[in-house]
Amino acid sequence: MSGPFILAAGGTGGHLFPAQAVAGELVRRGCRVVVMTDGRGHNYSQAFPGAEIATVPAATFAGRGALGRASALATILWGVIAALRKFLRLRPKAVVGFGGYPSLPVMMAASIAHIPAAVHEQNAVPGRVNRLLAARVNRIAASFPFARFAPPHPEKIVFTGNPVRPAAALMRDTPYMPPQPGEQIRLLIFGGSQGARALSELVPAALGMLSPDLRRRLLITQQARAEDIEMVDGAYRASGLKYETAAFFNDLPQRMASAHLIIARSGASTLSEITVIGRPAILIPYPFAMDDHQAANAAVLERAGAAWVVPQSQLDAAKLAGMLTEILADPAALADRAAAAKALGHPDAAQRLADLAQQLAEHAR
Repeated sequence: MSGPFILAAGGTGGHLFPAQAVAGELVRRGCRVVVMTDGRGHNYSQAFPGAEIATVPAATFAGRGALGRASALATILWGVIAALRKFLRLRPKAVVGFGGYPSLPVMMAASIAHIPAAVHEQNAVPGRVNRLLAARVNRIAASFPFARFAPPHPEKIVFTGNPVRPAAALMRDTPYMPPQPGEQIRLLIFGGSQGARALSELVPAALGMLSPDLRRRLLITQQARAEDIEMVDGAYRASGLKYETAAFFNDLPQRMASAHLIIARSGASTLSEITVIGRPAILIPYPFAMDDHQAANAAVLERAGAAWVVPQSQLDAAKLAGMLTEILADPAALADRAAAAKALGHPDAAQRLADLAQQLAEHAR
């Protein structure tokens, strides 16, 4: 059997989802795929059908004292050795890393073994692992133009976009029809796994300040943390609003496609789906994201006229209510933002990344 493509992934969903999409695309093309990750690899078998899973020791320096950092360094070095041993057996064609500390030992091993390699960066500010690896890989697959910490070798950068879930890709051709005066308005509100509490407090309060006529037209869907649901429900009931809340919606891409306006954070996966589907959004970047990357992500859409962006530190319920009153009264502005968002989307990002992996392998051969 010919050598596999190695995908180095793990950690958060932001790193894992793109790897899943690329693995699925390579498997569909008849390629052998091995996903190398840390000790949690046994949890990933169902996430990567058709791919093999291999575990490699990995650790992070974040939040550790001197002894902890020394221990993490030893674990990473052992992970590099373990990956090199696996490479000797597997003879990989190319290696693609998706950021996060579980990818570091694998990508370092690929550099030592002179195996063609690329990293995929989901955000407009490269993560720390990808910044460390930039000089050691052949290509850097980008989702956005880099706002800070741009790699020193711009000739390596290839803009592929960030793969989205299959359910989101299926919504790519759903047309956007802005609400006309007097018609129902569908609002969708969701935060990421971090920082959703602020949206649960801010958005219901703002919607309760809207005029009675506008409130009667709203149909609200909000994804909130389980511990916040009772608070959110109470605020909406008190305002007489029509709403649906849940801690998780399995059909969130479909709800995005049916929304007239989205209010959300600006993580890479969220923005990738908003742009592939093509919907207008008010973006409130999570202010405590690493290197403030969510603000940099949101700025890309703002510059393109694809979203309204407001920092959380500059926002209160009254200001948000004023924004919503103005925005919802202008169907043309909503349609323009939707079209601009659509123009930024990369529904073929997984195919582009799979193409890149195969090109690396072909050039090496």
